[in-house]
Amino acid sequence: MSYLCDASRTTLIVVDLQEKLMPVIGDAAQVLQRAVLLAQAARLLEIPVIGTAQQPLRLGPTVAPVHALLDRTVEKTSFDACIQPNFMAALSNGRDELVVLGCEAHVCVLQTVLGLLHRQRRVKLVSDAIGSRRASDKQAAIERARAAGADIVSSEMLMFEWMGNSDHPKFREILKLIK
Repeated sequence: MSYLCDASRTTLIVVDLQEKLMPVIGDAAQVLQRAVLLAQAARLLEIPVIGTAQQPLRLGPTVAPVHALLDRTVEKTSFDACIQPNFMAALSNGRDELVVLGCEAHVCVLQTVLGLLHRQRRVKLVSDAIGSRRASDKQAAIERARAAGADIVSSEMLMFEWMGNSDHPKFREILKLIK
């Protein structure tokens, strides 16, 4: 387990929040709201935001509000994004804390988290910004990710860790996002 998440060492990874997938995801509105919130906070704090898209010809593009906040999108066919060389290349930015959110929690999100952990990366999984069709699958993904060594965090927990204190120059802007 790691200590608090440091914004200067973080990359935010947004997994497969795609137009044709989101309508079948449980609590999709919350997942999208939390994803947008975290991506907006990441932008304010100069945290890179990398997205993935699983077979976009079949599942559609990343949903518009999220796509607008991504620095880069990596298209993939493998469930574990780490298998895609261009995904790992996007992560070679000198930042060693990887924060993961997206869908489906028990498939692409979990396999990507496990792939990152296998590659000795520090991973935080955002429990309120992941989704699956079934709540039981989401819960199983969280439990397995935790057992494998990922830190489980909430979006709000993460944003306050990124700032560190109320004297942070972006504190008021991020507080507005939260409220």
